[in-house]
Amino acid sequence: MIIYNAKIYPMDGDIIPRGYVRTENGKIAEVAHGTPKSVSPEDIDAQRMILMPGLVDIHTHMGFIGDGAGEECTDVNEGSDPITPQLRAIDGLNFRDGYFADAVKTGVTSVVAGVGSLNPIGGDMIALKTSADCLDSAVIRTVGIKFAFGENPKSRYSENDDPPQTRMATAALIREALYKAKRYMQDRQAAENDPELSLPEYDIKCEALIPLLKGEVKAHMHCHRADDIMTALRICDEFSLKPLLVHCTEGYLIGDILAKRGAEVVVGPIISDRGKPELANLTPENAARLFAAGIRPAICTDHPEVPINYLSLSAAICAKHGLPREAALSAITSRAAEIGSVSDRVGTLTVGKDADMILIDSDPLDVFSNVVMTVIDGKIVYGKV
Repeated sequence: MIIYNAKIYPMDGDIIPRGYVRTENGKIAEVAHGTPKSVSPEDIDAQRMILMPGLVDIHTHMGFIGDGAGEECTDVNEGSDPITPQLRAIDGLNFRDGYFADAVKTGVTSVVAGVGSLNPIGGDMIALKTSADCLDSAVIRTVGIKFAFGENPKSRYSENDDPPQTRMATAALIREALYKAKRYMQDRQAAENDPELSLPEYDIKCEALIPLLKGEVKAHMHCHRADDIMTALRICDEFSLKPLLVHCTEGYLIGDILAKRGAEVVVGPIISDRGKPELANLTPENAARLFAAGIRPAICTDHPEVPINYLSLSAAICAKHGLPREAALSAITSRAAEIGSVSDRVGTLTVGKDADMILIDSDPLDVFSNVVMTVIDGKIVYGKV
């Protein structure tokens, strides 16, 4: 398929005023200026509209809190145990939830979704496409383990008079789990190298944390307040984890510190009230101020806190409050894919990457713009010119 006569935002280089993109076998085969040598009736005339990568939201709970459903369709937090790294998102995600169709209609082609936010350690985070034959074929890969700091774990477990009931207890439970997993990993490696040693008794929680300890996936750290952000980083330093700071509401207050560390930050939800104490310093200027400090943030909806169809609006609000427009678009495409560990597949219109593209009738950051067509893996899954 060729989409031609388009204004192309490749997000890995300069805008192409008029060009075309050719796809083969679900991948991008060519991105070029001008017009193709020939076109077929199946090819798409973009009519000078904007062609850009599909949008990427790297922090959601898509499919875990049902669209228009009650408690029986909520699988986002396992309340029986504060430490649950063994939970696999794929086992609880409802891929038929109505919001996936909303995502496609508004140009969101990839998301990272997962469990947790109330548990100090929740479960894994998976990157997936928003349209596919089934969930298993939609999954790109596991990209992280979810951790949570601050008020959420305290409020959840204080109700049952269980730990953690303070920030210190949250951090202590996380350290304990990570230390056990580290020792378990070392014991297992020693036994594999020495036939005279016995393998440790199988521990599903420790097994789940080994990829994190090896640096194969990131620690997705739910943290709002500046002190919680620093606690998350402190623990990551102690165990040599790769942190991804999610929400980072007070990040702008310590922007210089985060910049010196090269911190990776996801801000959002942007369209939000100050509904709990740790949001007291919430400001739509957060992304701009982090950028000014030297941090390139991504932007998330935290769906369903903000519905997935408002991802581009969230980026527009950040741009309105000082985030450069290019950075705002990058925050929901290329930069999001980069720090979300999926940039080899999505986020830019680059030869060899998945053919995930959207056609928009005007400025992507304009509230009046419309997604005319969405393409995922080279297939038109919504609309047509």
